[in-house]
Amino acid sequence: MAATTEELLQMILQSLEKVEYIKSEDIPNIDLYMDQVLTFMDRKLRSAVRPQTEDRILTKTMINNYAKNDLLPPPVKKKYSKEHVLLLIFIYYYKGIIPMNEIQTLLKPLTDRYFQNGQVFDLESVYKEVVVLEKEQLEDLKKDVVEKFRRAEDSFTEVTGEEQEFLQKFALICLLSFDVYMKKMIVEQLVADLADTMKAQEPEKESHKKKN
Repeated sequence: MAATTEELLQMILQSLEKVEYIKSEDIPNIDLYMDQVLTFMDRKLRSAVRPQTEDRILTKTMINNYAKNDLLPPPVKKKYSKEHVLLLIFIYYYKGIIPMNEIQTLLKPLTDRYFQNGQVFDLESVYKEVVVLEKEQLEDLKKDVVEKFRRAEDSFTEVTGEEQEFLQKFALICLLSFDVYMKKMIVEQLVADLADTMKAQEPEKESHKKKN
């Protein structure tokens, strides 16, 4: 039996609660081989995919391509560090939003400055900071979903029955999709601005290298 509108809303809100954030302390502090990385990522991120999907979260081919395209520093003696896993988590979330070349633009300054830099403020510190921000946003996201649900319920009042139910669900999908589209556009603009900033800094960096 199909869920009622209210049941569907509660199912969606409950699914948002189930989405797991990988805590940095959950990531092993020892270096991992490829198969161990794949198993860890699949176990931790499985809740973020549709239940009927049997595909692996990541594959060996994906990770090798990330390294080949400079999204991920190469492993050391075929082993991946905790910092490698943190970058893979970022890539996993980004790849559904922006293309690989833009992910590279976004991650390059991150890896250049914070990947195994030997400093107190490193890649793990960056990860912890943004995860806190994302967790705080969850309640706002739930409120936004409820608001869109109610707006969709108030649409197509001139029809009734199954036709109304279908059109209201369609309206909800449109509202959510437009929200995703607009935020994707903002992300692309921010990444483009970051790329322009990095390009403008290149002559200054080259000049500094020559002086040294």
